[in-house]
Amino acid sequence: MPLTAPAAPVRPEELRADLPDARLVGTGVLRFFGLRVYEARLWAGPGFVAEQYASQPMALELLYDRKLEGQAIAERSVAEMRRVGPFSEEQARQWLALMTKAFPDVVAQDRLLGLSDGQGGVRFFHNARQTAQTRDADYARLFFGIWLAAQTSAPALRKSLLGLAD
Repeated sequence: MPLTAPAAPVRPEELRADLPDARLVGTGVLRFFGLRVYEARLWAGPGFVAEQYASQPMALELLYDRKLEGQAIAERSVAEMRRVGPFSEEQARQWLALMTKAFPDVVAQDRLLGLSDGQGGVRFFHNARQTAQTRDADYARLFFGIWLAAQTSAPALRKSLLGLAD
């Protein structure tokens, strides 16, 4: 039986209205101690510039491979955002509350998607259902910076998401 290439990822329905010309920029897998946690996909319009990620419309889609608690995802996100840049304890409290609402518990095959309008507006979806939104340019820059900023804790994943060659 001949081997076939995996099917190309399908553009998420959530992008139809706000990012109609989105294309897959890159994809990669996050592993923890060798175990797959999720596959990440970066969607953006033509001409996306990695260094200006915070000021361009885009979406980050995460397809989970295992069960994780939403609270743990939110707490880890705050810790990872601190790698990208400084923020106050009050901002940390507000953003943790936002992400606790945005990120429910997930199981294998669940999908979380963050959609940035490039102007500080962010909407979150769980399996295509909107869970939360905010308008905060600092939050948008730091949150998406978890994956896209040079200070990321996962530089190989960043490179894959941005479609950069080795």
